[in-house]
Amino acid sequence: MTHDRSVFFVSDNTGITAESIGHLLAHFPTVKLRQLRFPFIDTLDKLQVAIDRIKEASVEDGVRPIVVMTLVKPEFRAKLKQVDAMFLDLFGTFIDPLASELGLEPSQGVGITHGAASQGYNNRIDAINFSLGHDDGMTNSGLEEAEVILVGVSRCGKTPTSLYLAMQFGIKAANYPLIPEDFDRMRLPAVLENYPEKLYGLSISPERLHSVRSERRPNSFYASLDNCRDEVAKAEDLMKRAGVTWIDSTHRSIEELATVILQKIRVPIRQYG
Repeated sequence: MTHDRSVFFVSDNTGITAESIGHLLAHFPTVKLRQLRFPFIDTLDKLQVAIDRIKEASVEDGVRPIVVMTLVKPEFRAKLKQVDAMFLDLFGTFIDPLASELGLEPSQGVGITHGAASQGYNNRIDAINFSLGHDDGMTNSGLEEAEVILVGVSRCGKTPTSLYLAMQFGIKAANYPLIPEDFDRMRLPAVLENYPEKLYGLSISPERLHSVRSERRPNSFYASLDNCRDEVAKAEDLMKRAGVTWIDSTHRSIEELATVILQKIRVPIRQYG
């Protein structure tokens, strides 16, 4: 695959934070990037492997690479920066200035942001298990623990949004599909009427829904455009009657949907860790 430039993600842990910073590169869609990952750089020997590969990429590409780095140890950062590259350095850009402003030495522990020992990590694991267990109306047991319950027609984005809320923010999110039986009664499933303050709806354009469902069950009534139009219209009418706030997911990313939902449910500030 041809590319214009190489981008390296160098980290002493998983590299998730480095890759999150790397999302800034999406603002330059015309540039073809080759992404190379070097996680768990916890020895000088491993660091040297990354350095050698960065130097090779510079020769291959004819332009200096971009290096997104989240290395805790100052000596590792200093050694890496001896290479001719453009650096996006989490610690140099953010942590060090914060330390100066606060008059404190930052913790040198590796993996603090995503540490398995943190309460935030445990919150996320609990929330993921909860969301998986309460996907697609799988069970009503423990529903009172849910912080948000997403409703909408099948395949409108409820499951990925629920899991994103759980994985990123430790939010216990359940989701329920609205089905023809609900439309016949024009009422929400009875169990949901006990939690009106937790409900949030997702909708979607019939055309997009038709496309998504056709990938799963092509040439079926379930996926037909007429049926999709009918279900979406009835679902929006039902949610309006029930006083459920809803948002169109058609042109919104999961991140955008999650942000809107978080504003709605106003969960208390917690350690996401």
